Amino acid sequence: MTDALSSWVGIGNEAHLALTVAGDAAIAARTLVPSLVADKVASRIAAKDYTLWGKDAEAESQIRLGWTNLHDTSRSILDQLSTLYGELQAEGKSRVVLAGMGGSSLGPEVICATYGVPLVTLDSTDPDQVRDAMGTDLAHTVVVVSSKSGGTIETDSARRAFEAAFEGEGLDPRQHIVIVTDPDSPLHQQSVKAGYRAVFLADPNVGGRFSVLSAFGLVPSALAGVPVVELLDEAAAIADSLAEDDESNPALVLGAAMAGSTRNKLVISDHDSGLVGFGDWAEQLIAESTGKNGVGVLPVVAEPNAPDSRSHDVIDTRLVALDSDDDAEGHAINSAGTLGAQFLLWEYATAVAGRIMGISPFDQPNVESAKNAARALLDDLPEPEQPAFVDDGIEVLATDGLLDGIDTVEGAIGALLRELGDRGYLAVMVYLNREAYPGLAKIRGPLAARAGRPTTFGWGPRFLHSTGQLHKGGVPEGVFLQVTGAFADDMDIPERPFSFGTLIAAQAAGDARVLADHGRPVLRINLTEAAHVARLTALLEG
Repeated sequence: MTDALSSWVGIGNEAHLALTVAGDAAIAARTLVPSLVADKVASRIAAKDYTLWGKDAEAESQIRLGWTNLHDTSRSILDQLSTLYGELQAEGKSRVVLAGMGGSSLGPEVICATYGVPLVTLDSTDPDQVRDAMGTDLAHTVVVVSSKSGGTIETDSARRAFEAAFEGEGLDPRQHIVIVTDPDSPLHQQSVKAGYRAVFLADPNVGGRFSVLSAFGLVPSALAGVPVVELLDEAAAIADSLAEDDESNPALVLGAAMAGSTRNKLVISDHDSGLVGFGDWAEQLIAESTGKNGVGVLPVVAEPNAPDSRSHDVIDTRLVALDSDDDAEGHAINSAGTLGAQFLLWEYATAVAGRIMGISPFDQPNVESAKNAARALLDDLPEPEQPAFVDDGIEVLATDGLLDGIDTVEGAIGALLRELGDRGYLAVMVYLNREAYPGLAKIRGPLAARAGRPTTFGWGPRFLHSTGQLHKGGVPEGVFLQVTGAFADDMDIPERPFSFGTLIAAQAAGDARVLADHGRPVLRINLTEAAHVARLTALLEG
């Protein structure tokens, strides 16, 4: 086994980042980092050199490198944020709801969880989850609506629903809604006209998944009570080191370890790092950035010592504390650091990985396909697709040939698992209220052990804005289990010809259709009663 390779960034004897790679990850780093240094990749990223990812990527890269100095530029909104926070607290508006998708929600969710402050995240179109996010205390609620353009259907629908709910309680929605968007976007123009409480404009040269240190990450976090200047200070403390063309630069080492070996899957687990949910944020960053043109690094958010962390094509990636004595063993990455520093490290490393893989880390060419399929279904609602069979009330559908001779849910699950190849992965995609059924996510480990292959778990429709890109654009290795429900009490979307229930069903069906069009095996299980959740959980665990 190759000796481990370590790098760290700090001031004096105080570390802000510490990274260790071992096995194939270390071989990749030792092989590739010298050429990255010779090509001045780190300093060119910091200088916003949009030519780094090839001619075809230049147009997009030119408008997507603002993230490299957000630790400086985002400070311009801090005074406005502080003033608004004080006003809202004085008015008793201390319950913060964030309506956003993908990078607009995952970053604030990690920040608030790490700091231990409450934040209600609405990143779903499940009618019950929308209703739960509204709660019963609208008078003390402020809703942050985050969208670069405002055209994201989930976020727009949530805004409409909250406006109607505030009005129904005799409250002025304009005093309870805060907007985060890009300058001159349709949402910006609409918000100024509507007269919402506050409008924060983010750097338009930052893509959603790189936006955690922009207004998209800072506004909801600050209004929830996080001292966000600390995050900017933590990122600033290591920014110069990540821009250095030096073989000890942890961003170069991490990017090479991620993308430079035949092990194209990272099983990411937390080992008392103190960064709550960081793996979920890293998952969307890596998957959406690298999963395209038939290549990709598959991130798998897992529990510690997960069975799939030992698969032959996996790098065991551990998030550890800065004072940890947990050594990187096997084919592994150990990453430690302050929250702001880790955000910037993984963004740099993902950009480096894109350079190594020969793809643009800033576009998402396959995300729109599922959106278009869902829109088509909403525009011309078809008759519900008939299941292949019904097993005690649970409806089962699948791509052609998958269910031949099978008439039980258990048999269908087994048939899907038999489609897994030697380098395949299983993606579980659940379109249910994640607040009501958090235990469903716990099936990931047992199902990975049963499948014998890396297994991801995603809540729909939010995963469509992250791993959904890799599912269609990455290496065609996945098999897909989609779980939907037809038992939630539906909810209308104001001024829309469809409901939340119709919308989430169309999003699930549209995604399944696109996956099938890509030739991927898809098993669809539709639960018609809430009681079916427990039964399905038991069947999946085997």
